Amino acid sequence: MRIVMIGTGYVGLVSGACFADFGHHVTCVDKDKSKIDALLDGKIPIFEPGLDALVESNVASGRLDFTLDIASVLPEADAVFIAVGTPSRRGDGHADLSYVYAAAEEMAPLLRDGVVVVDKSTVPVGTGDEVEAIIKRTNPSLEFSVASNPEFLREGAAINDFKRPDRVVIGVNDDHAEAVLQEVYRPLTRNDAQLLSMSRRAAELTKYAANAFLATKISFINEIADLCEKVGADVRDVAKGIGSDSRIGARFLQPGPGYGGSCFPKDTLALLKTGQDYGAPLQIVDSVVQVNNRRKLAMGQKVIDAMGGDTHSKTVALLGLTFKANTDDMRDSPAIDIVKTLKDAGITVRAYDPEGMDTSKAVIDGLTYCENSYDAMTGADATVIVTEWDAFRALDLDRAKELLKRPLLVDLRNLYSRTDVEKHGFEYVAVGR
Repeated sequence: MRIVMIGTGYVGLVSGACFADFGHHVTCVDKDKSKIDALLDGKIPIFEPGLDALVESNVASGRLDFTLDIASVLPEADAVFIAVGTPSRRGDGHADLSYVYAAAEEMAPLLRDGVVVVDKSTVPVGTGDEVEAIIKRTNPSLEFSVASNPEFLREGAAINDFKRPDRVVIGVNDDHAEAVLQEVYRPLTRNDAQLLSMSRRAAELTKYAANAFLATKISFINEIADLCEKVGADVRDVAKGIGSDSRIGARFLQPGPGYGGSCFPKDTLALLKTGQDYGAPLQIVDSVVQVNNRRKLAMGQKVIDAMGGDTHSKTVALLGLTFKANTDDMRDSPAIDIVKTLKDAGITVRAYDPEGMDTSKAVIDGLTYCENSYDAMTGADATVIVTEWDAFRALDLDRAKELLKRPLLVDLRNLYSRTDVEKHGFEYVAVGR
């Protein structure tokens, strides 16, 4: 099939490359000339393991290409995926749908009869209705369908998630749209991937409900971790004890500094706004958001408390800046609030992240960026692990102790065991332990 992917951000580029790898012909379109020029030059604008090789091989095969000229590719498309950004709108937290609606308006006069327009972007309930209305107003005689196909990709594992999904959700209101999307995903369903077909509005809500539930698990285990510290329990034991229950499951029960990234923060806010708009307030989700906001600030204070509250002329080595490992994404990263809390207390912060330092510079001021973990620790009064990069899981603690002014390790990801760290002469502070 001939697929056009509008938007070459995280979702659009990963989805486009994977569809091409299935054998479809995919053209990714973007308005950002520098991004398209970079892609045509073989440069990937985001860090995602394996994506560079996937793009390169499918460009070489002729199944994947990139263009600024939307008019040159839309008339031949069987399916057009809208994969543009839907950031939180300032003021009310609702998803900003201006890019989605602009894409619908621009494509409308260029589409052929029988095309299926697919919302791949994360959008609130009813967005597909408005996309359909925009296209009908602009091109009244066009015979077309609008569908929803939310993505469930984890940054750092997106290619595997796309090719080996727990499920593929399609939201359709007519048989033609369902048939086209079944053909698009036939390479997966032939390998027994589960394709769930439902109404368009149900699919739109499924995405938000899924992310809100996962965010709830994170905030829940973080509060349990705080209680564990008070009562003398180990949150790892508690997480294993409840996660072994098949009704609960072990994933997303790792305590830490709070959730961030491109999905959970904005999607929980957008779901809250949808609930308000429809007169169905979501009190659990509201609490999850509040708990997470407090969590990020509390982690900075946790570091200060571990240092004894004395922050005068102190330096902290911060290991990890991105919201999670295997990405360069700094959106709503806990590191942002942690750094602010430390700096407000007068602490100098030396930081290292394997992939996120360039993107960090756009959102965090006043950091000293270092060449590696040991450079960051040189002369510091404490080391703080913020992101669970593999590079931080086996630090040479003897070397670290020689470089640090004070051998204090604040492990916000519970990467180490207390026994192992303390035998190297460190003070050790973890989460929920």
